[in-house]
Amino acid sequence: MYEKGDYVIYGNNGICSVQDITTLNIPGVDKKRIYYLLKPVYTSGSTVYTPVDTADTLLRPALSREEADNLISSIPDIPLIPISDEKTLEKTYKEYMRSNNSKAWVMLIKTIYLRKEKRIMKGYKVTALDSRYFNLAETSLCGELAIALDKTRDEVKSYIASRFNTSPTEA
Repeated sequence: MYEKGDYVIYGNNGICSVQDITTLNIPGVDKKRIYYLLKPVYTSGSTVYTPVDTADTLLRPALSREEADNLISSIPDIPLIPISDEKTLEKTYKEYMRSNNSKAWVMLIKTIYLRKEKRIMKGYKVTALDSRYFNLAETSLCGELAIALDKTRDEVKSYIASRFNTSPTEA
């Protein structure tokens, strides 16, 4: 069970702070059921309620500083996503985003980054699908790493780039 003040990753809401653990006084809702009250860190004015007894499916603890540094160190060794069919590309991207796993987000970012580079080298435009999922994965990953490393999301990009001697847009 999480405690007030813990940082967690909750589905597509990204990094959230556990604000409270409480029951809900809403008509039609079991008054005895306990909920986490979550505040997404990067979405102001948003609040998420999720039952404690079912939270394990969409909720996980945010990375610690050590886990974040280990993940960043392992980026060169993290494989690309195997893409067998362009027709199922969006389905594959969705699966990796929904996995709620920071390593999967790195796989997605690396895969899409290389796809974008190849398209540009061939004189093609970057697809809207690739851009959308690259941004989603980058936002999710950098948000989690920013909390773990006590940096802003932009500082995280620069930090990763400095570890591998690349520009922040390549990280």
